[in-house]
Amino acid sequence: MALGTLLTLLDDIATVLDDVSVMTKVAVKKTAGVLGDDLAVNAEKVLGVRPERELAVVWAVAKGSFRNKLILVPAAMLISFFVPSLITPLLVCGGLYLCFEGAEKILHSVGGVHTEGELRAVADRLAGSPEDLVAFERDKIAGAIRTDFILSAEIIVLTLGVVEAEQLLIQLLVLSGIATLMTIGVYGLVAAIVKIDDAGLLLMRRSGNTGGSRSLRALGRGMLWFAPRLMKALTVVGTLAMFLVGGGILLHANHALAILVESWSLGLRPIEWTVPMAVGGVLGLIAGVILVKVWDALSHLLPGQRAK
Repeated sequence: MALGTLLTLLDDIATVLDDVSVMTKVAVKKTAGVLGDDLAVNAEKVLGVRPERELAVVWAVAKGSFRNKLILVPAAMLISFFVPSLITPLLVCGGLYLCFEGAEKILHSVGGVHTEGELRAVADRLAGSPEDLVAFERDKIAGAIRTDFILSAEIIVLTLGVVEAEQLLIQLLVLSGIATLMTIGVYGLVAAIVKIDDAGLLLMRRSGNTGGSRSLRALGRGMLWFAPRLMKALTVVGTLAMFLVGGGILLHANHALAILVESWSLGLRPIEWTVPMAVGGVLGLIAGVILVKVWDALSHLLPGQRAK
C-alpha cells in the first residue's frame, strides 16, 4: 500500500514537472522578443561606465533584477488567483508600452535626441571627481533597475498569459523558473557583451611572432571590430522585437481581427506564419507612433514630465 502511494506520488511529480517543462518552453518562445529588448537595453545601460567597474555594475543591476522578480512573481500569482480577468488587460498594457518604447526609440533617433551637449555632459561626469563617478554609477544602476522592473513585468505577464489555465503549482513553478532563467541568461550575456572589447584588447597585446600569437592578435582585432556592431545589431533587433511582440499582443487581444488575419494567411503556405507576425508588427508600429505623438502633446501641457 505504501509502495503504491509512493509510486503514485512520484508519477504525479513527474507529470507536474513534465507540464512545467512544456509550459516553460512555450513561455520562453512567447517572451523571446521582450528578452531581446531586455538584453539590448541593459547592455546599453552599462555603456559609459569605467571598464574596471562594468562587471560590478552588471552584478548590481542583476541583484536588483532578482529583487524585482521577488515582487513580481507573487503579485502575478495573486492576480491569477483573485482577479484572472486582469491578465488580458495587463497584457494589452504591456504590449502598448512595448510599442510606445519602440516608436520612441525610432522617432527620437531620427530627431537627434542625443545631442553633442548631452554626450559632452556624460564625458564631463566621467572625467570628474571620484564622488562624481560614484554618483554617475549609482544613477546608471538605479535607471537600469527601473527599466528592468518594467521589462520583467512584461515577461511575467506574458508568461502568466501562457499558464493562466494551469494549476497554481504549475503557474508558480513556471513563473519562478522563467524569472530565474531570464535573469541569469540576460545578465550573463550582458556581462559577456560589455567585456568583448576588453578581451579583444587583451588578445591584441599578445607578444610573439609565432603563428598562434599572430592568430590571437587577429582575433582580438576582430573582436574590437565586432563589439560596437553587435551593440547596434542588438538595438535594432530589440526595437523590432518590441513591435512584433507588442503588436502581436494587440492583434490577439482583438479576436475578430486575429481570426481575419489567420484566414488571410491560410493560402500562403508554407509562409503563413509570417502574416500574423507582419500584421502585428505594422499594428505595433502604428500604435506606438500614435502613443508617442499623444505623449509628446501631453508633455507640452505638463512641463517637466517629459519621458527620458
